[in-house]
Amino acid sequence: MSEIFKNIPVIPYEGPASANPLAFKYYDADRVIMGKPMKEHLPFAMAWWHNLCAAGTDMFGRDTADKSFGCEKGSMEHAKAKVDAGFEFMQKLGVNYFCFHDVDIVPEADDIKETNRRLDEISDYILEKMNATGIKCLWGTANMFSNPRFMNGAGSTNSADVYCFAAAQVKKALDITVKLGGKGYVFWGGREGYETLLNTDVKFEQENIANLMKMAVAYGRSIGFTGDFYIEPKPKEPMKHQYDFDAATAIGFLRQYGLDKDFKMNIEANHATLAGHTFQHDLRISAINGMLGSIDANQGDYLLGWDTDEFPFDVYETTMCMYEVLKAGGLTGGFNFDAKNRRPSYTVEDMFHAYILGMDAFALGLIKAAKLIEDGRIDAFIKERYASYSEGIGAKIRAGETTLEELAARAEAMGAPALPGSGRQEYLESIVNSVLFGGC
Repeated sequence: MSEIFKNIPVIPYEGPASANPLAFKYYDADRVIMGKPMKEHLPFAMAWWHNLCAAGTDMFGRDTADKSFGCEKGSMEHAKAKVDAGFEFMQKLGVNYFCFHDVDIVPEADDIKETNRRLDEISDYILEKMNATGIKCLWGTANMFSNPRFMNGAGSTNSADVYCFAAAQVKKALDITVKLGGKGYVFWGGREGYETLLNTDVKFEQENIANLMKMAVAYGRSIGFTGDFYIEPKPKEPMKHQYDFDAATAIGFLRQYGLDKDFKMNIEANHATLAGHTFQHDLRISAINGMLGSIDANQGDYLLGWDTDEFPFDVYETTMCMYEVLKAGGLTGGFNFDAKNRRPSYTVEDMFHAYILGMDAFALGLIKAAKLIEDGRIDAFIKERYASYSEGIGAKIRAGETTLEELAARAEAMGAPALPGSGRQEYLESIVNSVLFGGC
């Protein structure tokens, strides 16, 4: 196999002072942060679909980037060339994982039996590369939103025949995920939702989605899949209203249908902001419910109302993300760059610049989040803010050892409570700034 990215070296760590665009400034894989090497805190993954497939097409224009890798698109030769390109790309960046949809790695045929044959062939080839390089599969999934058959959803479809096709794709994607040793399997409900309630039975559709997930769990466990299943919340797009709106909604769904022991959340930054939350919010909600599993590492544009899938560069965002991850004890999954180059960034060098940007942004976020925790002032403030619950009537409330009558009597005896202590938001934000920029 000839080298594909001939003018790109293995990307070194050169430190913050480096002006080399093909070097890491903050991602130092072996640097120890809070007792673990950076590469263990940050198990980065390449998104097969964006990095090897997306070529800059948008609704107003055709491809700007050449992702043919020297082969005719839509052929199995092209599928193998993408494998070659992907593994060379990951090796040069020190990225140790990848994620895939079924139809990212092979062109979908008209007959599902032929698609499955192609998946067997290409997964054999991927496995050879994995064994030769040590690169691993983070998670797999099935694309059940692009084909016209899924116009009304997959698990939520009104067609039993389409539902069967969805089940078949999930089965095969699980087969391939297990074959490649994937740590997780994702359900992103790309069209699991509705445009209007005038033609929709919400309860019926949600029950069918839950049944598909239950069958997936049963089948996955039967073939030796021991990892986590994930739901990836998103509030809208392509459907106007999607059932997995945000982390809290998805967690409620899982508990309602008894799926919470097998599923965790795969939280995407851009999806959280589309739901009207911060990235940190959906991470915190997942973590406090014991369901923080994996992360799609990207960011959105607050000036645009759709899923822009930009590479992360906002260090405030990555710092607060890593603050939540460190507080939660880490991830069972990893950090998948579900991000794409901007349409005018169409060169091979741009592909590498994007990953260097994203990896450095999260590495710097990790460094700063660890300093915030080690600084201790935020934790100390929060502890003090809730101190009234550490003794007396507050302790009884927390222990469930009081009654409404007792609390009402106490309220009547005191007449009126003093105002709660100040929330001191501005002070706390100044601490964040001092940790991020102190010493400048």
